[in-house]
Amino acid sequence: MAVPKKRTSKSKKNARKANWKRKGYKAAQKSLSLAKSMLKGKTTSFVYSIYVDDE
Repeated sequence: MAVPKKRTSKSKKNARKANWKRKGYKAAQKSLSLAKSMLKGKTTSFVYSIYVDDE
């Protein structure tokens, strides 16, 4: 016979949501930092060539 699942506590739910949001925030900060360094031309971790040869 099927038994209903137990409810997840509010604190566990909030902790998981906070971790999920923090992960997104960290990724956004990293991409913004990379974009800023690319604009300044000081990037060392990302190889990007503006000049494209169409041959």
